[in-house]
Amino acid sequence: MKYLKQLMIILIAYFLGVIIQVIFNLPIPGTVLGLIFLFLALSFGIVKTEMIEDICEVLISHMSFLFIPAGVGLMTSFDILKGKVVAFSCIILISTFIVWIVTAYVVKFLRKVCSK
Repeated sequence: MKYLKQLMIILIAYFLGVIIQVIFNLPIPGTVLGLIFLFLALSFGIVKTEMIEDICEVLISHMSFLFIPAGVGLMTSFDILKGKVVAFSCIILISTFIVWIVTAYVVKFLRKVCSK
């Protein structure tokens, strides 16, 4: 029952993000808005980390399993990707590099802010 309560907190944030995205027709995905809402709830103390800690550990430990649908989706799209392997590979490499850089600067910024 504990896991169900914790999962409901995460799902409420997710559904809130999806509802806001649909109502206001925003270009940001509802899942991202849900993550932002959950982050804000954690930041302002509305949701305590202890309230979702156990289910987060379960989800993180099974994260590789959660990527299976995305992998299957890619496998079913091989016909679309045929002939575009070089472009697709370049996009993957460039976007990965950009994510690394942005993550590094965000961590650097947060360390600076949190150490004050």
